Amino acid sequence: MPSYLVTGASRGLGLAFVIHLASIADNTVIGLVRNKEASEAKVPSELKDKIHFIQADITDASILQAAAKETAAITGGSLDVLINNAAYVDSPLKKLEDFSPEELSHEFSKSFSTNVTSVALTINAFLPLIRKGALKKVVTISTGLADIDLTVEYDLYMTGVYSTSKAATNMLVAKYHASLGKSEGILFFSLSPGLVDTPEGRNVPSSQDQAIMGEMGQKFGTYAPHFAGPITPEQSVRLQMEVIGKATVETQGGAFISQFGNKKWL
Repeated sequence: MPSYLVTGASRGLGLAFVIHLASIADNTVIGLVRNKEASEAKVPSELKDKIHFIQADITDASILQAAAKETAAITGGSLDVLINNAAYVDSPLKKLEDFSPEELSHEFSKSFSTNVTSVALTINAFLPLIRKGALKKVVTISTGLADIDLTVEYDLYMTGVYSTSKAATNMLVAKYHASLGKSEGILFFSLSPGLVDTPEGRNVPSSQDQAIMGEMGQKFGTYAPHFAGPITPEQSVRLQMEVIGKATVETQGGAFISQFGNKKWL
C-alpha cells in the first residue's frame, strides 16, 4: 500500500493530486491543509474515506512535527512519497524595479518563507518517515518560470518574486539530493506542473497584471508555437504522476524537470 502526502491539498493542483491518488486502489493518501472541514467538503463522496486530511500550517515547525506524528499513526510509521505542493503564488507580476521598497521586502519575505523555508521544514519533519518508506521519494512542485535560460532568452521579467523564490527552492532540493540522494537512496527532485488553470489563477487581475499576462502569453507562444493554453489540474496531475512513477535517484536525483520529464516547459 503506497503512501502519499501532499501539502497544500485544499484546492487547485493539491486537491487534484489527492483525488487522483485516492482513486487508485490500495493507496494511502494524506493531505495537509489549513482548513480540514472545508477541504473534506470538496472531495467526491465515494473518496471521502480514502483521504486523510490533517490541518497544519507549513510555516510552523512544531505543527509540522505534530502532523508527521499523525501521519505515522495512519501509515504505520513510514511514508513513501512526499509532494511539496503548497506555495505562495500571489505576488504581483510587475517588474522588480516597479515595486516600492516596502512592497518588495514584504513579497520576498512571504515568498521565501512559504516557498523555501517551509519546504525545508516540511522535508525535515517527514524525513524520518520517508527513510522508512519503500519508495523514498520527495517531490517539490516548482515552475518553468524559474528556469534561468528560458528567462534570459525570452525576456521573462514577469513574476520576478515568485520565480526567484522557486529558483531558490530548486537549489534547496539539489542540496537535499547532494546530502541524502546517493548516500540513503532518497529521491529529491523539483517538478514543474506546466501552466495550469487553477481557481486561484482565475481571480480577476488588475489592469496592469492583465497587460503583463497578455505579454507573457505572447512570449509563451514564441517559445512553444504549439501551446494551446493552460491545462486542467487533472491533466497536469496525470502527467506529473507518470514522471514521479518513473523517476529514480540515478536518473532524476536533484533535477528540475517539467511535467514531461524533461526541460520542455509547455
